[in-house]
Amino acid sequence: MTEDKQEQDLLMASMGLIANGGNAKSLAFEAIRLAKKGDIATAREKLAESDKSLLKAHNSQTEMLTKEAQGQHAQVTLLLVHSQDHLMTAICFRDLAGELVDLYEKLYDSKTLQA
Repeated sequence: MTEDKQEQDLLMASMGLIANGGNAKSLAFEAIRLAKKGDIATAREKLAESDKSLLKAHNSQTEMLTKEAQGQHAQVTLLLVHSQDHLMTAICFRDLAGELVDLYEKLYDSKTLQA
């Protein structure tokens, strides 16, 4: 594989992490807003969509790590670091969103909150 092709692949993978991570984070945030309004079922659907975006990003990251393990070392660029940071932030945000949806569900079930 040529150096230009490796750089292009890394660029595309980095952009995929950023796009899928951003999408996952946005969907998780939407889930929180829906749960806050009492629409728990739709909130859970948004969390499931978020998980699908995270899976796409994770698969891309795994492919990058596999290439690295096979000796195809990537040049560490600011974009690559940013893409990894974006993904990890999205994963943390998704985890927190799941907890908040669970909490809102309990509050609505106990009649502590009303839609």
